[in-house]
Amino acid sequence: MTRHRTLRRALLPALIASAFAAPLQAADLLTITRDALENNAELASTRSQTGSVEAGRDVQRADLLPQLNASANMTHNRQYESPTSGFTAGGTGGGDDNYNSAGLTLEATQALFDARNAREVEQAERQIDQQTYQLAATEQQVLIDVSSAYFEILRAYEVLEARRAQERAIGRQLEQAREQFEVGLIAITEVEEAKAAFDQARAVRIAAESDLQVRFEVLERLTGQRYSSIDALGEEVPIQVPTPDDRSHWVELAMANNPLVLASEAGVEVSRSSVEIARAQHLPTINAFANYNYADDDRDGVAGQSSASQVGLRASLPLYTGGRTQASIRQNTYRLEASQYDFEAQRRDTVQQVRSRFTQVSNDVSTVEARAQAIISNQSALDATRAGYEVGTRNIVDVLNAEQNLYNAVADHASARYDFVINLLSLRQQSGTLDVPAVEEVNAWLDGGSVSFTLPEEVDPTDAALQIGEPPQPLP
Repeated sequence: MTRHRTLRRALLPALIASAFAAPLQAADLLTITRDALENNAELASTRSQTGSVEAGRDVQRADLLPQLNASANMTHNRQYESPTSGFTAGGTGGGDDNYNSAGLTLEATQALFDARNAREVEQAERQIDQQTYQLAATEQQVLIDVSSAYFEILRAYEVLEARRAQERAIGRQLEQAREQFEVGLIAITEVEEAKAAFDQARAVRIAAESDLQVRFEVLERLTGQRYSSIDALGEEVPIQVPTPDDRSHWVELAMANNPLVLASEAGVEVSRSSVEIARAQHLPTINAFANYNYADDDRDGVAGQSSASQVGLRASLPLYTGGRTQASIRQNTYRLEASQYDFEAQRRDTVQQVRSRFTQVSNDVSTVEARAQAIISNQSALDATRAGYEVGTRNIVDVLNAEQNLYNAVADHASARYDFVINLLSLRQQSGTLDVPAVEEVNAWLDGGSVSFTLPEEVDPTDAALQIGEPPQPLP
């Protein structure tokens, strides 16, 4: 088994195990996806918003259901009478009349016709539809974000391994140049060329290590957890054009299933409901009512208790509201028009995204094959350059360039594989078909090996006992 292929089958660990205080766990893509669906903050927020919108429907519906109100009062009254007002009930003119009174009112109402409230309930239903699509879109975004972050870690790791191998190979070339200079076979300029190439390779390797660390942090943000290692992508990945190989088919899928398109379309209906609500303000409202009133007071010479009840209909019709109703209709009509343009913009954007992703996935298939062939070609070129260097027809700069080209080809091939996987998942997202089973299908492409690592000590270019690994072998 070649070293290059072994690296790709390795399980990718987190950066430095000693940096984590709590016990860490290994996980595959499906496990991490489930963690994200449970712990992702953006998704949790959208779920809460969905619950709020669903509760809003009950708020609007309440106005169409029976209403029962009770009110009571207890009052101390003091009535003043002047001496000229005549005699009081007690036979004396003037004085005060103090008494207490109490009352109770019960009233029940039922809306018989209220077009505005009825349309507000309909709008709430449409808002639930829109929010449901928004929730689906957020879930799909979490799936693609987690999958992308996962495979970006794998990409960063393979690139890092290529940069480490490049640094070791150039370090070996530097050591050989020093040995040849010491015995007078080459000039000091060739040593300096090798040293400059080594320093550049070291800088690139350090940047690759930093990139890997950042990639792990992204995954932690999405899931709220850290992982000691993640499964690597296996060799037997079915790198082939999407099925069916028909771009128009994927566009049709998107128009029928993309949650952002459906949410935007539902937004048009919400805006249309706002226009209907505004127009309903011209219509009358009719309510049935029944009430009961009870009163009691303790005035002398007056019957203390009384009661009365009513049953009837109450109608109300707005005649003029200062132009508010017409202005509200115009305002919501413009909002409806804007939502229609938003829907068209979302539809066009989705069509473009689907077409682009389909083209990218199709091109990735050829790119992966071409990158694999490039490794073989660059390995042959390096072998030929080394042979020419040994007989004196090529210089050390040629060898260093050939080695750099080889390891760039290795890194590019790794990137091309992950481009294919990420773009394929993005195509599923844009077409509205990205779900947990789709992630599970990709998860089956992981080979399940395991290994953990820590960042190694830096290569010392002055160490005569430099431990050099073998360069990657050409892919079959």
